[in-house]
Amino acid sequence: MTTPQHSIGSGFGAQSTTDDVLEGVDLTGKLAVVTGGYSGLGLVTTRALAAAGAHVVVPARRPDAAREALAGINGVEIDELDLGDQSSIRAFAERFLATGREIDIMINNAGIMFTPESRVGPGWESQFGTNHLGHYTLVNLLWPAIAAGGGARVVAVSSRGHNRSPIRWDDVQFERSYDKWAAYGQAKTANVLFAVHLDALGRESGVRAFSLHPGVIWTELTRHLSTEELVVTGLADEDRKPASTFDYKTPEQGAATQVWAATSPQLNGMGGVYLEDCDVAGMAAGSGISDGVRDYAIDPGQAARLWALSANLTGVNAFASAGPDTSD
Repeated sequence: MTTPQHSIGSGFGAQSTTDDVLEGVDLTGKLAVVTGGYSGLGLVTTRALAAAGAHVVVPARRPDAAREALAGINGVEIDELDLGDQSSIRAFAERFLATGREIDIMINNAGIMFTPESRVGPGWESQFGTNHLGHYTLVNLLWPAIAAGGGARVVAVSSRGHNRSPIRWDDVQFERSYDKWAAYGQAKTANVLFAVHLDALGRESGVRAFSLHPGVIWTELTRHLSTEELVVTGLADEDRKPASTFDYKTPEQGAATQVWAATSPQLNGMGGVYLEDCDVAGMAAGSGISDGVRDYAIDPGQAARLWALSANLTGVNAFASAGPDTSD
């Protein structure tokens, strides 16, 4: 399979920080939207973009917590959004579009991980419904603002966890039996496929899309894992402290790849690729959890099929006239 998934020699790496990748980058006059931009990597991303001159809109499920976390950062605007609630997404999009502003950078950063079985919307598995369908609806509703400037970038924060599962076409919502690890893997695969197809649809408007693995960073996303699970996976010790033997990134290193994806001139003319360590990733090799991207996550046919399925589930598609419905 011919693929653009190979290093471009960016000069950056796993230890690069947001300061490194933004050196010399001026975002004055740019508007960025960062979902979940008030905690973990999202908070670091918001700080970095704002420091480079961008005005950052942070849609937050917990607006009060967002206001507290972002206090003192100039150029930040907070609004309410719950990615697990389609009506909340529609309300946010309506409020934003009413301002008549253009979006230069859209970072789909928010997400949930390894959650116990739960449902959102009309019964969607929560990790798929929040991490993928929530962002799918949000980007499609905001498309007029994203496409308006003719040069926006959309960044989907995926994970090496996409190795855990392709799209389970015969049981996307895990209605037969639930596995939180596979459900997370499917959602992260969906994030990659979303960027592949959005890039194919949006490039004529000058919009390019990317997905990425930020690295492994100790954040509150581990809250749904038991101490035993953390120990078995090598993530933590029996006191739930980060394992000293694990190569964790700092938050500034972890956020660097999504900030690089959103702003770097090195990616001009590119799109639809999966990134890691501030470079274009190679293909994953072997079995198990691996660096690189799995072929099923960048397959254009699966990407189009997922887009059509997502449109059917949500009733939203900014590109409804772009081609036939290929979902089952």
